[in-house]
Amino acid sequence: MSIRTFWILAVVALLSACASTTRSGAVGVNRSQFMMASSEEVNRLSAVSYNEQNKKAKEKNILVTSGPAYDRLKFIANRLIPQTEAFRDDTKQWDWRLTLIDAPVLNATCAPGGKITFYTGIIEQLNLNDDEIAAIMGHEIAHALREHGRERVSQAVAQNVLVNIAMAVAGPYGSAVSAANQVAQYAIILPNSRENESEADAIGLELAARAGYNPMGAISVWQKMLKATKGSSSPEFLSTHPSGETRIEQLTALMPAVEPLYKVAPKPGLTK
Repeated sequence: MSIRTFWILAVVALLSACASTTRSGAVGVNRSQFMMASSEEVNRLSAVSYNEQNKKAKEKNILVTSGPAYDRLKFIANRLIPQTEAFRDDTKQWDWRLTLIDAPVLNATCAPGGKITFYTGIIEQLNLNDDEIAAIMGHEIAHALREHGRERVSQAVAQNVLVNIAMAVAGPYGSAVSAANQVAQYAIILPNSRENESEADAIGLELAARAGYNPMGAISVWQKMLKATKGSSSPEFLSTHPSGETRIEQLTALMPAVEPLYKVAPKPGLTK
C-alpha cells in the first residue's frame, strides 16, 4: 500500500467516525460528533457498571424497586422514552432500565444505552413536581441519545488514555467490571462540556414537551437548584452540570420551539 493510499484510507476512516447521532428535532441540535469507540462496547460496559451500582445499592438496602416514588419515576419514564424516536429510530431496541437509590444525593444520570438512575435526594430536597422531574430525566436521556459518553470515550481512546476497552467484552467478569468502571469514568462521571450540556438541555426540553410535561419545568428546576446550593459547595449534580443565569436564558430562548409541541401533546394528568 502506498503512503498516498494509506492517508486517503485514514482520512476516509476519520470522516466516517464523524456524524450526528440524532436527528435535529425542533430544537435544531445537529453537531457532527467524533465517534471512534464502538457503540456496542460502550453500551455493554456501561451496563456492567450500572449493574454493579445497583448491586452495591441493594447490599446497602438503599435500592428502591417499588412504592410511590419509584412508581412516579416509572410513569414519567414511560412517557418520555417513546418520544426518543423523534431523534433516532433505534431506541425501541434499547434495554431501558430505571433505578431509584434512597440517598441524600442531588443527582440523576442516564448511562449509555438507556440506564436511568435517580436519587431520592434530588426529588425530596428540591421538592420536585412532575414537570421538573421530566425536565431532569429528559436532560439525562438526551445525553444517552446523543451518546455523549461514547463521544468522551472516543476522545480518550484517540488520546491513548483508554487503549483497549474491547478487552473486557470477552474477558473474565473481574476484568469486565474494571474496564466498565474505567469507561464509566469517561461516559458518566466526568463533567460534560458546555456544548454537550446545551445539547442535553435542548433535547431534554423537547422530550418533556412531547411527553406532555410543561417545558417551563426546566426553568424552575434550575432556579430551585441554584437557590438550594447558594452559599454552599456544589453538589454532585452541579459538578457535572454547569448551571447559572446563562443556562436559564438559553432554556428560555428555546421555549418558542417546544411550546407548540407541548400544546398538542396528551397531558399526563399527574398531581403537581
